Amino acid sequence: MDRNEKLSTPGGILPEALAVVSDALSRLRYGAIQLTVHDGKVMQIDVTERKRLTD
Repeated sequence: MDRNEKLSTPGGILPEALAVVSDALSRLRYGAIQLTVHDGKVMQIDVTERKRLTD
């Protein structure tokens, strides 16, 4: 089974993909999480973190 098959099924997101998103949310202070979907399947999860600098 390849990585894409682990992330999703035709019916929805598998627990592994949810775990990846949940982990990213718990560590992310500022930024974005982007899911790439093809044919109803999650194919990729991108996390972009922003660093806020104070004066």
